[in-house]
Amino acid sequence: MTSLGKILNNIAVLESYDSNISISSIKTDNRLINKNDLFIALKGNIIDSHLFIKDAIERKASAIICEKIPSDCPKDFNYILVKNSRDIIGQIASNFYNNPSSKIKLIGVTGTNGKTTVATLLKNLFINFGYKCGLISTIQNMIGEEVIPSTHTTPDPISLNLLLSNMVEKGCEYCFMEVSSHAVDQNRIGGLTFTGGIFTNITHDHLDYHKTFENYLKAKKQFFDQLPSTAFALTNKDDKNGLVLLQNTKASKYSYSLKTTSDFKGKIIESDLTGLLLDIDGTQAWYSLSGDFNAYNLLAVYGTAFILGEPKEKIIKALTNTKGAKGRFEIVRSEGGVIGIIDYAHTPDAIKNVLETINKARTRNEVLITVIGCGGDRDKEKRPLMGDIASSLSDKAIFTSDNPRSENPETIISEMKAGVKVQNVKKILKITNREEAIEVAVSQTKKGDIILLAGKGHEDYQEVNGLKSHFDDFKKLKQAFENIK
Repeated sequence: MTSLGKILNNIAVLESYDSNISISSIKTDNRLINKNDLFIALKGNIIDSHLFIKDAIERKASAIICEKIPSDCPKDFNYILVKNSRDIIGQIASNFYNNPSSKIKLIGVTGTNGKTTVATLLKNLFINFGYKCGLISTIQNMIGEEVIPSTHTTPDPISLNLLLSNMVEKGCEYCFMEVSSHAVDQNRIGGLTFTGGIFTNITHDHLDYHKTFENYLKAKKQFFDQLPSTAFALTNKDDKNGLVLLQNTKASKYSYSLKTTSDFKGKIIESDLTGLLLDIDGTQAWYSLSGDFNAYNLLAVYGTAFILGEPKEKIIKALTNTKGAKGRFEIVRSEGGVIGIIDYAHTPDAIKNVLETINKARTRNEVLITVIGCGGDRDKEKRPLMGDIASSLSDKAIFTSDNPRSENPETIISEMKAGVKVQNVKKILKITNREEAIEVAVSQTKKGDIILLAGKGHEDYQEVNGLKSHFDDFKKLKQAFENIK
């Protein structure tokens, strides 16, 4: 139980309230309210939960945080009126859980691509160093070795602070966390104290939500604007927006790069499908991650570890034995010598990076088949771009379903095909059923050929017509390989 006064510390309220009330839990869903709970009413794009304040009171909530009091509610209840309840929910959650982010070294990773790989590599690296670590990522959340399923890249503020509180309670010294643009824009990270922030890159994505690239960039920049002077900010200097994001930050500024002068400089010596020979600040080593994009990820991880006080030689030695995240350039080989690559690439830049990596490593005597779709109810502008890139950089491309969600998959595929250049039309095959698309791709291969399954990566489900069913690219590909022995 926590006093309401403590929970509302540093929160601007519009009217007085009884600060001595004890609160057992914070809820934003009125259906989950129990006695002594605090209900926070939020205005959403679809639902305004101020409509459910009366129900929360009837369920024995002790207090209500809201922007207005509905006319059908009792007037003498303990209401806490605020200007914008969404803006303060992060600080409220942090106060309720005793500000856990101030008791752990919290490192946020933001960018369009690479967030999961960088956060996972950092978690694995610091575990190797002997620290107990937490992870908050798209794939999964972790407290030490305990795995907690992930539903969002960045959880809601209440879940997030509970997770951080549990990490502190269980002795974690570090937490490496993906910070999405949605989370910044919706103030899900409000009230958190970050030790550092990392920027990977920014390319076309999430314009269904942000509407313009400028808004998307602004959300990323806001994360760095909010970092305290005690934190560090590490940016990709080769990205044209890398330095822009750090313009107004109070944090100590650092950079990494492959192409320009920076604090942490890298150079690719050799690269193939099995990994990279990479020079980092004058030291060459082989890393079991492929592609230029992973060279940047490794530099971001190296730079972060160095800033956090770990010795250079120790970092490089440990990184050479550290594996990346599940579903990120994950290789499966058939007994017949076909190479399958599973990658989460679901943006134009990501699919371009993956295909360019494969093309750099191949002999051109083999066939490269890309199986790709685009998500439904998401940024439609990237569909023709991804169709163009997949068809241009592959020998064959099978356009199929990703997660159509509530959209017609045929419409999504048509929008992908609209971006295909005339000279590449003959490379395209449309197979709406993803499992069938994988089977057809495998049936068209011979020894040495390469299949890229793009878009779903670590996901073990497919969402069609709003319903989720089990679907795992990794397993489907292995089954298809076994069927052609």
